[in-house]
Amino acid sequence: MERTIIHADFNNFYASVECMRDSSLKGKCVAVCGDVNERHGIVLAKNYEAKKFGVQTGEAIWQAKQKCPDLVTVLPHYEEYLKFSRLGRSIFERYTDRIEPFGMDESWLDVTGSGIFGDGEKIAEEIRAAAKSELGITISCGVSFNKVFAKLGSDMKKPDATTVIPKNRFRELTWSLPAGEMIGVGRATTKWLKKLGIHTIGQLANTDPEVLYPFFKSRAYQLHAFANGEDYSLVLHKDIEVPAKSVGHGTTTLQDLENPAEVWGVMLGLVQDIGRKLRIFKKKATGVSIYIRDNELFTKQWQCQLPIPTRSPGHLARAAFHLFERSYPWERPIRSVTISAIQLIDEDVPLQHNLFFDVDRLCRFQKADDVMYELQERFGEDIVLPARLVTKIKMQRHRTDVRMPTGMTTMRS
Repeated sequence: MERTIIHADFNNFYASVECMRDSSLKGKCVAVCGDVNERHGIVLAKNYEAKKFGVQTGEAIWQAKQKCPDLVTVLPHYEEYLKFSRLGRSIFERYTDRIEPFGMDESWLDVTGSGIFGDGEKIAEEIRAAAKSELGITISCGVSFNKVFAKLGSDMKKPDATTVIPKNRFRELTWSLPAGEMIGVGRATTKWLKKLGIHTIGQLANTDPEVLYPFFKSRAYQLHAFANGEDYSLVLHKDIEVPAKSVGHGTTTLQDLENPAEVWGVMLGLVQDIGRKLRIFKKKATGVSIYIRDNELFTKQWQCQLPIPTRSPGHLARAAFHLFERSYPWERPIRSVTISAIQLIDEDVPLQHNLFFDVDRLCRFQKADDVMYELQERFGEDIVLPARLVTKIKMQRHRTDVRMPTGMTTMRS
């Protein structure tokens, strides 16, 4: 029996939720960004109005505002995004129990056995209508015979559309598309494929995988199979949760960082967002990684294990900073910094305590962090901050004796 798979993708999810939360944003150019007050955040998401001006995810806020002077920037509210994601999932559950999330705003649905509701296209149309009427946000759906082409279909028409790619027409509908449109073909893979003269999905499908092997190893066979419609991976049951592997946050600074004190200030700012996400997702990190890019755009990465799992921003920042101090040679000033909490585990998993680590002190810090986040949720994100973040990063250059704090302190901004 031929499978029927739907890929449902919320359109401009973060920005759409923000416009639902604040009706005054509707019709305006909106971007969800990092720390706007510090002016070194980046665009995390944008709506279609902003996209028309060329605003791109990942670029600095000042760059986005050069393209779109009327751009309205808002801070992210991950609790709201999770709530809308769950509400969307409840709509999907009306049709099947085979629901596999692909991030917060995308899911695959296997509706092969859901014929009582109609065919895949009819179910997709009902899902889109329900999301629009009940949640106030739109979904694009792809309907196909496997996960790869269902995902491809949802990307082909946006926003608020359904695209069907049947098995007997997938070559006609997809082989002329750029190879980079297919899942599994990222920027690096696309670059190598172009060097081989492979630009479309059809060209990839008709290339002997042995030609691809020297460049992609075992992935060569998977890429070739996907392009030929040979994807037999199952859509997981809704109760099977695929754990997140990491939570990260990064920034490109307006001015190069020239000393450890400046790096510490940036890292401490980045981990506030990471700690908030870990708290929302009920996860702890067992390791930390850092990505450092210098002013000549050379990037280096390091990671280390934590002495004990944590979601405390202060402890994550200190671990990242110590890793940076012992690893970065300071050959050039630094342009951007990214921190990731890695190897995540559920926060309620029982653990063997480290005899050489002050666990009680860590617990006290985590309780203080929880209080800080609760205050920020109620009264705004600038109501209470780590003391170190009250001073602008650009003012640190005039300080001659700056030491890394030994503890996490909160105070009224």
